[in-house]
Amino acid sequence: MQSQQSGLILLNKNSGVTSFEALGEVKRALGTGKVGHTGTLDKFAQGLLLVLTGRALRLTPWFSHCDKKYKGRILFGAETDTLDPEGNVIAEEQPPSRERVEQAIKMFSGEIMQKPPVFSAIHINGQRASKLARSGELPEMKERSVTIYKLELVEWQPPFADIFVHCSSGTYIRSLARDIAMAAGSRAHLSSLLRTQVAAFSLDMADNSILSVRPIDKSVIAALGLPRYEVTPAEAENISHGKPLAPILEEKEIFSQNTLSTHSAADFSAAVFSGESLIAVVEKTGGVWKYSCVL
Repeated sequence: MQSQQSGLILLNKNSGVTSFEALGEVKRALGTGKVGHTGTLDKFAQGLLLVLTGRALRLTPWFSHCDKKYKGRILFGAETDTLDPEGNVIAEEQPPSRERVEQAIKMFSGEIMQKPPVFSAIHINGQRASKLARSGELPEMKERSVTIYKLELVEWQPPFADIFVHCSSGTYIRSLARDIAMAAGSRAHLSSLLRTQVAAFSLDMADNSILSVRPIDKSVIAALGLPRYEVTPAEAENISHGKPLAPILEEKEIFSQNTLSTHSAADFSAAVFSGESLIAVVEKTGGVWKYSCVL
C-alpha cells in the first residue's frame, strides 16, 4: 500500500448532499474513480462518512460492519413515507408526553428486531427498495436483528426530542424514530441526523481537505478493533505469493489494542503487517486459516 491514493478519508458530509455525490467530489479531487464509502448517510443527514480509495477498497467489509454513534432529532406528530423531512406525510397523531417517550425509549435496548424503511438502499430482487418505492411499488421489508448499545433522550422540547444512539451496523435511525413514536402512542419522523462516530473514528478527526488520505496503518487497524500479526519481510513475501498461512502465523503472538497476547478465540480476523506496511487481512475459522484479502 505505497500509493498515496490508497487509504482512508474521514469525510464530514454535509446535509443536502447524497453519499454518492460526496464521493464525486472526492473522485474529482483525487483524479481517480477508485473511491467508495463504507456506510451510506441519507441525503438529509450529515456527519462522518468513511471513504476508502485505491487498493484500500479491498478492506471495505471491515469498515462496513463497525458500530456507529448518532445524534438525531425526532419530530413527533407526523410520519412521512421516507421517515425523514423529505417525504410526504402519511400519518398524524398528537405528540406524546415526555414520560411516554422515556418509557418507549426503554423498550429499544440491546438486540432488537427492526424493519428497515421502504425508502432505503436495501436490495430486493436485485433492485434497491427505494427505487421500487419511487416506481409505485411497496416492497415488503423484512425485520432484521440490530443492536442498540445505548439510547438516551438528550433533550425534550415538544414536538421535538433529541436522542443519542450508539448502535450496530445496519441500524436505521429513521426506523428507530418511527418505532419509538408508535410505542409512545404517536407518529413521527427523523427531522435531522448527525453521525458522530464510526468504530473509534470520530467526527472531530475528519479533515476539511478531501485530499487528506490517511494510510491504512496500525492506528487505523486498531481503531477498527482488528488484532494484528507482525511478520518478517521474507514471511511477507510468502504471504504475497499466497503460501499457506498456518506455518507462518500459527506460533506467532498477536497484538490486540496495542498489547501483546495469545489470541484464544477459535474464529477471528486479523491484519498482517511487515514493519509499517499492511500486507493482508486473514481469517481463522474452525481452525483453518484463509486469506480474506492481500494488499
